[in-house]
Amino acid sequence: MTLIKSISGIRGTIGGKEDQALTPLDVVKFCTAFADAVIEKNNKKIVIGRDARLSGEMINKLVCGTLMSKGIEVVDLGLSTTPTVEMMVVRENAVGGIILTASHNPKQWNALKLLNKKGEFIDAETGAKLIEKVQSSDFEFNEIDHIGSYELIEGAIDWHIEEILKIPLVDVEAIRSQNFKIVVDAVNSTGGISVPKLLKALGVQEVIELYCEPTGRFPHNPEPLAEHLTELSSEVKKTQSHLGISVDPDVDRLAFVKEDGEMFGEEYTLVAVADFVLKHKKGNTVSNLSSTRALRDVTEKAGGIYSASAVGEVNVVEKMKEVNAVIGGEGNGGVIYPELHYGRDALVGIALFLTHLAQSGKSISVLRSTYPNYVISKNKIELTPDIDLDAIFEELKEKYKSQPINTIDGVKIEFDNEWVHLRKSNTEPIIRIYAEGSSANIADSLANKIRQDIKEIIF
Repeated sequence: MTLIKSISGIRGTIGGKEDQALTPLDVVKFCTAFADAVIEKNNKKIVIGRDARLSGEMINKLVCGTLMSKGIEVVDLGLSTTPTVEMMVVRENAVGGIILTASHNPKQWNALKLLNKKGEFIDAETGAKLIEKVQSSDFEFNEIDHIGSYELIEGAIDWHIEEILKIPLVDVEAIRSQNFKIVVDAVNSTGGISVPKLLKALGVQEVIELYCEPTGRFPHNPEPLAEHLTELSSEVKKTQSHLGISVDPDVDRLAFVKEDGEMFGEEYTLVAVADFVLKHKKGNTVSNLSSTRALRDVTEKAGGIYSASAVGEVNVVEKMKEVNAVIGGEGNGGVIYPELHYGRDALVGIALFLTHLAQSGKSISVLRSTYPNYVISKNKIELTPDIDLDAIFEELKEKYKSQPINTIDGVKIEFDNEWVHLRKSNTEPIIRIYAEGSSANIADSLANKIRQDIKEIIF
């Protein structure tokens, strides 16, 4: 069993012992610490929402009850999406929010994602204080006359969609005129509620639903990668649809399938949306160090400046604010459009992408061919307690000291138009090794070279 505590919250597998997995005791402790961290004298409201995973209802009851014991006014959105909760924190003038989702992790996982009053992930300082509070177990709960309240609010996803439709760049008439036929795979989570509703509101003529019942019984690995989306690809080809759409369980990651059944490329979700936004509004862009350099190419072509941040949404958002970016996100299909809110949002990504596709008059395959072609090789090494990660990074930095090296998040080494990035995962006990080149062979060779370097260092 696994429990991971980080600055953005707590994530783990269900079942097992306290502090070794995501148990009821761990949920209660983190909720209590979070309440103590964000509560204000005149504002004690916190917004809650969850994806559809099997443990969601159980975790929801623990979270809501714990917050009420601290005098919190709980606003529960029920089945929702991460971006919807983020936006509702602001709408409800709450002091924070908690999203009950383990994102792309399999069914045995769940997590508490913690938001500040801006509907953005808490910062490192707040996160460190939470972990310290949990470790001290210095908790106190309210007496009966001062317990909190509970309110279930329905229709938050509908409101989220309405806000997307108000965005000036979203062109419903252009989308409607294309008579799109689209297949949606929502892995039986809350994308099954939100994505078909959004598509119909955007004027999509025919929506074919795959796994859109929010039962939490994921039909395949829920991470929207090519190897998990074979059925979606087959359905797009069989039905002669214009494209396929896949989202992860909490609807903050987005992937497209082309009309020929091939992947558009998760890295290119943000690239395409950024290209569209930059055509209408000059400005800067941001993605994390593990994202494709195609975003930099597209940005510089449009006259903007590209900046890289450490991996993690909170880091991307911080950098976006610093450079006043008009669009940003992460290469895993996470689009952040600040005109709506500072959070990864698959729904706004869909609306902007479909407008771009409709206005271009191109097929999705032709649109994809207009972008620089890079390939990222994504690899990982399982961590064991005896592995000294800092020592590994130091030796790699010494070996490649003649190359440009970035150390704001692990180690990124650049080789002309290629790069490799190594970092410890925030959500799993692994080292991630990402490498990019102009072909799969080049990227794989670079990744394998670094893997071999690591093996030689370890052994």
